[in-house]
Amino acid sequence: MTEKGERESAVATRRGDDGTTGLLFGGARVFKDDPRTEAYGAIDEAVAALGLVRAELTQMELRGELPRVLAGLADVVLRVQRELFVAAAELATAPGATDRQRPGETRVSAQMVAGLDTLLAETEAHVRMPQEFVVPGETRLSAELELARTIVRRAERRAVGLRRAKPLPGDQPLPGDQLPGDQLVPYLNRLADLLWVLARAAEQGEARSATPSRPGARRRAATAPTSRDKIGE
Repeated sequence: MTEKGERESAVATRRGDDGTTGLLFGGARVFKDDPRTEAYGAIDEAVAALGLVRAELTQMELRGELPRVLAGLADVVLRVQRELFVAAAELATAPGATDRQRPGETRVSAQMVAGLDTLLAETEAHVRMPQEFVVPGETRLSAELELARTIVRRAERRAVGLRRAKPLPGDQPLPGDQLPGDQLVPYLNRLADLLWVLARAAEQGEARSATPSRPGARRRAATAPTSRDKIGE
């Protein structure tokens, strides 16, 4: 209890009241507007935005409005959310502690990037690609996926900026000359591509077509996917 008799928070440590935050595996505290903090903070936002996608899928299923082709999408989104925690951990690692990172747990691995490549190719098989830029908002689900995509792109830009300004956490040779920072940006780049394709799959799953960015441009016919396969399976 505090002196005023107020209950202490189990969450608020008050250590961040000076505008600093701690990193993984110890080390000096950094300011909350540090480029590294900005990068993993953007990833945190992307995880939250993808939470909206999963919540929307749950509500669609409860209402009986979830197209069969999108039945596996919630599992795909949850997988991505968990992988983004790995990306955030890599960025949040204290300099000098990169030898404590573990591929796939606290450092993005080549296998994670390859997994997105596979998922992207599988998803594209369900989608009729637009022939020009599109305006988000045709369906609620696709708009939420687009929002998550743009936040991932921001995280990617922050990571690139951090690399240009100074090495990413882990960009120092480890045994075997492994550079743990070399998969992070490709992962974020590939993920943004995947989310764009998933947004198109979401539109077409509800038999809607993307809105062209140019006024008067011809819109492709809105047809639901004919494949019996589900996204993510």
